[in-house]
This record gives sequence, structure tokens and C-alpha cells, in this order.
Amino acid sequence: MNIDFSAITEHQRYKLMASLIVPRPIALVTTLGPDGVVNAAPFSMFNMLGEEPPIVMISINRLQDGALKDTAVNIVRTGEFVVHLADEDIAEQMHRCGERHPPDVSELDVVGFTVLPSLAVKPPRIAEAPVAFECTLWETLETDSRQIFIGQVRWLHARDELIDTDAWRVRLQHYFPVARFGASFYVKTRERYSLAAQGEVRTTAIDEM
Repeated sequence: MNIDFSAITEHQRYKLMASLIVPRPIALVTTLGPDGVVNAAPFSMFNMLGEEPPIVMISINRLQDGALKDTAVNIVRTGEFVVHLADEDIAEQMHRCGERHPPDVSELDVVGFTVLPSLAVKPPRIAEAPVAFECTLWETLETDSRQIFIGQVRWLHARDELIDTDAWRVRLQHYFPVARFGASFYVKTRERYSLAAQGEVRTTAIDEM
């Protein structure tokens, strides 16, 4: 099957790309509104871009009338946001943060998340999330359909058992994030296996999970 992307609609391209380029990590992003209300929304067009500087990318689509979503408006205004990774324990609450609410309603209150103060930025972080990256805006890219924010990570917060700071290694046996699949489907990350180089034998506890 061969599909000419110039011959199909924007929505058709989105449906194909978003269901084929999977699984995608999910950024649950908190920002501050102009009146101090904490906005929280999930975005699966998200990833790490580099470590020097440490930068991450979030791609946020425009609404049907061309207006910006609250998260995008807040990032443009403040230049600050916090990216959380969602695991199995908070997956349902993360998904519900994607529901539309007026700007004066905090999704955190609706779904029952607890806030903790950040160290370098004003938007707070979510206590229940296993991982949080405090970010300041590094660069913005714009397309006809999206605003793409590149953020520089200033602080990382993680559950105590997740990181071995002697080896600077994540203890994957304690980390079970969810990822976005096609449409409204998600996948768990418990089925793991290692691919070693030819002739190499790897028998670490993480490889055998």
C-alpha cells in the first residue's frame, strides 16, 4: 500500500501517523494560568531531544477555531512548565486531565491530584507522579496546526526507589509507565526483553525482568 500524503487531508494524516508511530511516551504537563489556576493536560507528541542541554519537546495542537490550548497559552506567557510521566497507578487520572474544562477550573482538583511546590519554576508538580521534570522554555516552533515547545530541564523529581545515584541508573523494576497507542488506547510496559550483541551474555536483574 502506497499513500501520497499530499493527496489526503490533515485529519487523515494525523490518524495514520498517530496510530503508527507508537507507543509514545505521555507528558502530563502542569502550567499556571494568569489567575494562578494550575492547568494539567496530557500530550503524547512528546519526547527527549538531548542531554546537553537537557531538552524535551511537547507538540500541542491548535483548537478547531485556531485558538491555542490553555497549556500552550500559559507556556507562551510564562515560559515555564512541568512535565510528568504517568505510570499505571495514575493512568486514569492522567487521561481524565485531557477533558475540557474552563480556564478557571484546575484539572488537578477535578481528578484528585495533590500538588507540591517546584524548586525552579512557578507551576507546581504532581505528588502522585513517579517522575517530574521542571522546565523553562528553550525554543518555540510553529506550524499551521501546532505549537512545538522545547523546554530545558532544570530539576528532576523522582520517587525515592527509582534512581540509583551511585550508578546513575533507573531501577526499571520499580518503573511502570504507560504509553499512548492508537486512538484512545494505551499500553503497559511490563513485558520487557533485552537484545544483546552477538555473542554477548547479559544476565543483570533488569535484563531478566
